[in-house]
Amino acid sequence: MNSTSGDPAGFAELAAIADELYAATPAEFTALRDARARELKAADPRLSVQVKALRKPTVPAWAVNVLVRREGEQIDEILAIAQALREAQAGAVGEELRTLNRQRRQLTAALTSRARGLAADYGQKLSPSAAESVETTLTAALLDADAAKALRSGLLIAALTANGVDPADVGPALAVPEALGFRATPREEPRPGPPVLSVVTNQPDPAELLARRIAEAEESLTVAQADWEIAGAELAELTARRDAAQAEALQVQAELEELSRRAARLEAHAEEIDETLAELNRDRVEAATAESRARASRDLAQQKLEDLRRG
Repeated sequence: MNSTSGDPAGFAELAAIADELYAATPAEFTALRDARARELKAADPRLSVQVKALRKPTVPAWAVNVLVRREGEQIDEILAIAQALREAQAGAVGEELRTLNRQRRQLTAALTSRARGLAADYGQKLSPSAAESVETTLTAALLDADAAKALRSGLLIAALTANGVDPADVGPALAVPEALGFRATPREEPRPGPPVLSVVTNQPDPAELLARRIAEAEESLTVAQADWEIAGAELAELTARRDAAQAEALQVQAELEELSRRAARLEAHAEEIDETLAELNRDRVEAATAESRARASRDLAQQKLEDLRRG
């Protein structure tokens, strides 16, 4: 029996029964489950309740469970490749990232096709939506390590989902949540199928990808070093120009302050001149009046003098 170490008491027996039940078709599942639960009722009531609680798998989940049992060796190889893809993708960019995604799509497409063929052997045709759920589950297993373990258990009751960024929540998709790490028992396949890996070519070599990334990183460093040196020279020049401009600004500011003080002195002088001019204008008016009176008196005296001489 394949199971994870440190399992709680009774898990191994429940996992063994679940392993048998989830190898059956969805049409057979309920009757087989209830029969096993009845068999266990007297000898182990607790295990009987646990077996009775096992949920019927959806058709896509069943198809994946069949695929895992029929193509166990290839699934192991593909999950190993998926691990390499995840490690390679951690630092991949651009065309390299697109290549990795394309290879992952090739794997899931090939596995989905194989799952459809196996389902057909049991008289079960996968609808387009069911096939899409199968592919979604397989993609999740290629993107996420826990999803890969859940898929390998062969105890799925629902489709898996993963985005490759956040950890996948695989518990709701497992018949036995503690089964993460359990490995489904292989079953003989009704008919031999083509190796799934044979349809996927140009698998990535992690060492080659790493060497390529190192070379690209070295080239990027060389370019970045040159850019830094150019930017440093430009910064030095601009700093010198900025310092000169600041010095000139201080000089102009000093001149403006001196002009401001001079303008203040000139304004005060202008006010003094305005006051003097106003006073002189008043004095001139008074002088003009006095001159006019004096001229009138002179003219009158002259007239009197001329009258006396004629007289």
